[in-house]
Amino acid sequence: MSVRWKGLLGLAVLLAVLPWLLPNTYVLDVVNRIGINAIAVIGLNLVMGYAGQVSLGHAGFFGLGAYASAILTSRYGWPPLVAMGAGMAGTGLLAFAVARPILRLKGHYLAMATLGLGIIVSIVITNESAWTGGPDGMPVDALAVAGVAPSGEFQWYWLIATCLWVAAWLAGNLVDSPVGRALRALHGSEAAAQSVGVDIARYKARVFTISAVFASFAGSLFAHYVGFITPQVASFLHSIELVTMVVVGGMASVYGSVFGAALLTTLPQLLAEFEGWEMVVFGALLILVMVLLPRGLVPTVLRRWRGA
Repeated sequence: MSVRWKGLLGLAVLLAVLPWLLPNTYVLDVVNRIGINAIAVIGLNLVMGYAGQVSLGHAGFFGLGAYASAILTSRYGWPPLVAMGAGMAGTGLLAFAVARPILRLKGHYLAMATLGLGIIVSIVITNESAWTGGPDGMPVDALAVAGVAPSGEFQWYWLIATCLWVAAWLAGNLVDSPVGRALRALHGSEAAAQSVGVDIARYKARVFTISAVFASFAGSLFAHYVGFITPQVASFLHSIELVTMVVVGGMASVYGSVFGAALLTTLPQLLAEFEGWEMVVFGALLILVMVLLPRGLVPTVLRRWRGA
C-alpha cells in the first residue's frame, strides 16, 4: 500500500472513530467547523505549499461560495446542491479570469494583489445589502436533498467528514499526478521548470482555480451548516487565519492542512475568555513556527520520526 493510501486510510479511521470519543455536542460543533476549514485549507495549500504562490485573499472565495448558496436558495428557491455547484462554477471562473494577470507577479507584489482581490470581494458583499443583507448578514436555507436535510451536529458530522475525506483524496491525486509534479517543479525554480517545458502561467492558473473551488465549496457547506452568514466569512482576518493554518500545519502537506485547521479552529474556543487576543496568539504562533519549524508541524515531525 502506498504512503498516500495509508494516509487516507488513517484519516478514514480517525474520522470514523472521532465522534464516539467526543463528550458533547458543543465539541462536535467545533469539530464540524474544523472539517469545513480543513477543506478550504487543503485547497489553499495546493497554491502555497505545492506551487509556492502566496494568496492573502482566499476568504473572498470562501465568502463567494457561502453567499452564492445563501442568495440562490433563500431568495430564488434554487435546490441547495445546484446553488453550491453554481457557486463553485462562478468562483472558479472568477479565479481563472484573475489568475493569469495576478500570478504574473511575485513576492510581496503577488501578496498585495491577492489581498486586494479579497478586500474587493468583502467590500462588495458588505455594500450590496439588497442582495446580501449587508453587515447584518442573511439567513441560509437548509441543505435539503429530495426533502431530506441533515439535522443536528451528529448528522452534519458524517456529511462534513465524508466531504473532507474526498477533498484529501482529490488533493492527493492531484499532487501525485503530472500536474502535481509540475507544481513542485515551479515551486523549486520557475526558470528551471520553464526550461524543461512546464507552462508556468497555465499551471499557476489551474491550481489557483482549483483552490478557489475548494474554498467556495467549503463556504457553501459552512453557510448551510450555520444557517446564517455575515461578511465576516470573506474578511481579511479570515484569510489570515486560513494562511496561518497552512503554515502552522505544514506547507505541501495535505494532512498538515487538516492538523493546522484543527489547531487554529480550536484555539479561539480556548481563548474565549480573552476576547480579542486570539489574533495576537495567531501571530505569535506563526512567528514561532516560521523560526523554529519552517516546514510546519506535521512535515517536521514526520521527518524527525523517519530519521529516528
